[in-house]
Amino acid sequence: MPKIEATETGARIDVLLAAHLPDMSRSAVQRLIEGGHVLLGGRPVRKNHRVTAGEVFDVTLPEPVKLELLAQAIELDVVFEDTDVIVVNKPRGMVVHPAPGHPDETLVNALLAHCGESLSGIGGEMRPGIVHRIDKDTSGLIIAAKNDFAHRSLSRQLKDRSLSRVYEAVAIGRIREDTGTISAPLGRHPTDRKRQAVLKHGGREAVTHFEVIARYNGYTHVRCRLETGRTHQIRVHLAHIGHPLLGDLVYGRKKPEKGLAGQCLHAKELSFIHPRTEKAIRLETPLPPYFTAVLRTLGEPTD
Repeated sequence: MPKIEATETGARIDVLLAAHLPDMSRSAVQRLIEGGHVLLGGRPVRKNHRVTAGEVFDVTLPEPVKLELLAQAIELDVVFEDTDVIVVNKPRGMVVHPAPGHPDETLVNALLAHCGESLSGIGGEMRPGIVHRIDKDTSGLIIAAKNDFAHRSLSRQLKDRSLSRVYEAVAIGRIREDTGTISAPLGRHPTDRKRQAVLKHGGREAVTHFEVIARYNGYTHVRCRLETGRTHQIRVHLAHIGHPLLGDLVYGRKKPEKGLAGQCLHAKELSFIHPRTEKAIRLETPLPPYFTAVLRTLGEPTD
């Protein structure tokens, strides 16, 4: 039974829980509350409860239910596709694969409808074709394999780092260095299994290279290139150096900011070697409207 403590006053209970339970959709969190699975002082909380700093909530998560994958005709922004691979520009808010609390309307459900049965089975029953993932509130390019041959090749490229991913983000605060590298091992947070953390002992190697695009009053537009691809890597690394991502309620400020409840992070570029032709492919997608709208609210760059 997870315990979640409110560190600030005023947020709605479902917003607080969603920030601490990133694998659950907002509607799933609301169902937990309505079902009496969120207790304060031993009593179920109301769904419109506004939290007070110091309140500790006991949350009972339902037992996992075996999911049946559905093919759902959800519109996809396909950037590249052939008989081996498909690259999609994933919208912000779409979960990559089904999980308890979010059984459908995911990228996998959409790919099943789009590709039929031509997805690699290596990713497992719940993740057919999925080679890597990006977070629900991260937008941008993600590649999936249509067969096991392509999946093995792309997985090798992830391991030897010949598959390259470049992101753009808005970080809180002014990053002084024009370029830099964050090398800090990551692993599961010692007390909160839903979060990742920089670990002094143990953890997996994690390296993020960054470059400042523009500085604003209180914020920095930054480009990040992943050398490794750990869960939440950019979010945790930038928070580690004191510059969490704008809108990141898990690793940054606990209240929505500039209209965002979820990190301002876009997977802009993807480069890989085609599994069959062995040709180098580089794909790029423009910044989505939510991202450009945030940049407009920041005003003119300060330098």
